[in-house]
Amino acid sequence: MTFKQVLFSTFYFFTLIYFAVVAVATLEVSAASTATVTATVTAQSISVSVADGAVAYGTIALSSTEDTTTGGVDNSQIATNNGNVAADLNITGSDSSAWTLAGTVGANQYKHAFCKTTCDSSPTWTALTTSYQALSSSVSASGTQSFDLQLNTPSSTASYAEQSVDVTVQATAP
Repeated sequence: MTFKQVLFSTFYFFTLIYFAVVAVATLEVSAASTATVTATVTAQSISVSVADGAVAYGTIALSSTEDTTTGGVDNSQIATNNGNVAADLNITGSDSSAWTLAGTVGANQYKHAFCKTTCDSSPTWTALTTSYQALSSSVSASGTQSFDLQLNTPSSTASYAEQSVDVTVQATAP
């Protein structure tokens, strides 16, 4: 081999090494990778409505009873869970401007009660109080609970004016 051939071979060898080093130095190396988790959420909604939401008992004698069953004023109420999760439904009564809600009738004391099953045939009336009590548990979203009301007027009264004896239905998370 001549000197010229040795010099050319050496040059060629070093050129190949140079290009190999430059090629390795310019490679992008990644030590991490990413992925995305798609997450969604829906806010919990607790809501209730009552249809038709109004009862007109009419004029009732003292110490008398009227109810919303088919044998009474025929005006059953339907509570609907308008939320997007199951809800417990609670019910409460109220005092009027002249009468106090009580477990039994008396002077200026009236009794209001609710029934939720077999109300037209063999009702079981539960006295309302001014505190919430269970009407129905774990009512599914869009589920309903029918109920009837019964009013017993006071044995005597200082007021013969129309009284508002409101009933409130509440929805809560179970």
